[in-house]
Amino acid sequence: MAVRRDSRWDLSVDNRDGQLALVVEVKRKTNASSEWAAQLRRNILAHGTFPKAPYVLMVFPDNFYLWTDAEACLEQSEPTYMIDARPILEPYFERAGVTAEQISGQSLELIVASWLGEIIHAEKLPENVDSSQHWLIESGLYAAIAGGKFEHEAAV
Repeated sequence: MAVRRDSRWDLSVDNRDGQLALVVEVKRKTNASSEWAAQLRRNILAHGTFPKAPYVLMVFPDNFYLWTDAEACLEQSEPTYMIDARPILEPYFERAGVTAEQISGQSLELIVASWLGEIIHAEKLPENVDSSQHWLIESGLYAAIAGGKFEHEAAV
């Protein structure tokens, strides 16, 4: 696994051409509203020290919030997609023997990294993606990261 040292995002994915396609912030907070996630995203981007990418994903144990064409819109805005994360993350929680409420921040980040890795390296066609993840195809995120390279922020 490569480590990106010029990023402060928790996770990031480069596309096949080596261009930054997705940045991910992982928080263990549950019941985070879309407004709260939008404010967090705006605060992060306002500092200008985080690389910008076409896709921004805020991950919580119970919800994902995705902004598409995120480079064009740096001000506070509602996410393009609000996704119930439970069907996606629950199998990982079960294998780890934890619940969404019990998961540590580091463990959640590792789970999200595993999930992204499966997408990046998937050999199946997008039509075969589980129905809980159709937003990946609809948003263009699947095409943007499939075959790409996963990056993980080093703990400082």
